[in-house]
Amino acid sequence: MDKRVLATIEKLVDNGFNVEFFNTKKEAKSKLLDDISVKEDVGIGGSMTIYQMEVHKDLIDRGNKVHWHWLVEPEKRDEVREKASRASVYISSSNAITEDGKLVNIDGIGNRVASMFYGHKKVYILCGVNKITKNIEKALERIKTVACPKNSERLDLDTPCRYKGKCYDCKGKDRMCNITVILESKPMGDIEINIYIINEELGY
Repeated sequence: MDKRVLATIEKLVDNGFNVEFFNTKKEAKSKLLDDISVKEDVGIGGSMTIYQMEVHKDLIDRGNKVHWHWLVEPEKRDEVREKASRASVYISSSNAITEDGKLVNIDGIGNRVASMFYGHKKVYILCGVNKITKNIEKALERIKTVACPKNSERLDLDTPCRYKGKCYDCKGKDRMCNITVILESKPMGDIEINIYIINEELGY
């Protein structure tokens, strides 16, 4: 394991998160499916990592009730986001993870980031090593020059970052950078936050 990755994992553990390392997304998905009971309902936040890993397909195929707004028509997305927010298990990714063990995320609506730390018994955050950054400043830079432009293009949004590759603090209706959340450590309470670090490039 790369020393930088190992150091990041150690800091995440110091900050109260449960962390596991996997060499491949296949290994990570196998462990995730073992950890989640088929009886549990699962909410999923918008994530290219989850989409690429096809976690949702395996969960649905084996009988889990899955709530993911990406899987329904636009008029039903708010309803599904609400159901996802009340699921016993929540799965997503993080826009960035800092070397000192913090999770940094920017959201447009806020459902994903809220569910990462509140409302669920168990949360699983799946991240490729490409999401690891030096510090919060570099994490925000990564989000605004990589994640936001790519997501804006994917969603066909009319934002400056889509065309110019970086944030211009736009004010239009399609702006995605509305909510910034930094998880410095595990929140108080019984919530279990599990972070899977995967030794591949995944998501944006």
